[in-house]
This record gives sequence, C-alpha cells and structure tokens, in this order.
Amino acid sequence: MSEHTSEPQPPRWLKPMNKVMMAVQRLGLPTGPAMVLTVPGRKTGKLRSTPMTPFDHDGGLYTVAGYPGADWAANARAAGAGTLTRGRRSRNVRIVELTPDQSRPVLRAFAAKVPVGVGFAKRSGLVVDGTPDEFESLAGRLAVFRFDPA
Repeated sequence: MSEHTSEPQPPRWLKPMNKVMMAVQRLGLPTGPAMVLTVPGRKTGKLRSTPMTPFDHDGGLYTVAGYPGADWAANARAAGAGTLTRGRRSRNVRIVELTPDQSRPVLRAFAAKVPVGVGFAKRSGLVVDGTPDEFESLAGRLAVFRFDPA
C-alpha cells in the first residue's frame, strides 16, 4: 500500500492521454481549446511538450497547472519562453508566472472558463464543487502562467 501524500498526484492515464492529444494536434485535427506548450527541459534541455487548455482573461492568455509540482510547470518556469501550438499553427511566447495574489482572479476565471480543467481538478481531489472560491483558494499551490507574445 502506498503512503498518502498531501498533494494529489496525476492519474496513470494522463501521460498516455497527453501523447494521444499531441499526436492528434500534429495531424492538424481540432481538439477544442487545447494547445501544446513546448519548452526545453530544465535538466536535459531536450524539448518537452505538454497539452494544456489556455484561456483568455482580462486581455491575456493564461494557463493553470493541473497539479501542484507539475513537471511541465517547473520546465516552463525555468525556460521563461516556449512555443504554443494548436493544430499546425505555432507561436513563440514568453512565459510569465503569476504571484499568488496575481493568480487569484485568474483562478476564479478558470473555474468559469475551463470546464475540462474544473472536471480534472474535481476528479483529482483539488476541489470539491469547482467553484470560483475553491479555485481562488488554490493560489500559491497551483502555478498560474500568462503567455505573452515573444
């Protein structure tokens, strides 16, 4: 039996599902609002790609890590820049991590604008009902990034 950790861990199906999502993106097929972020790995420098669901808020494009301590978030933080791809279209972006105070309104908006992310957070145990208040309370636990044009 494994020890209980205080932070939720990604489900086993997540990495295989991410590979499927990236393959579908490479084919140029629509996958809803999903995009793929590619950044160099913080240890190897090898390019790492992760599907995510960025959303518009208050004139900016933002994303929220699905788990505290997510590897892709640590890579994005270290890189500070990357490429966002949707289908066959790519753009270079600067990656700006928000402070906990800056992330509060973005987390509130996430609760309303990214239903797939809300469902993911509910299944993982990060939130119970998926309300804006619950997401706002995750400020400082979940990384929140803004993508600026490079």
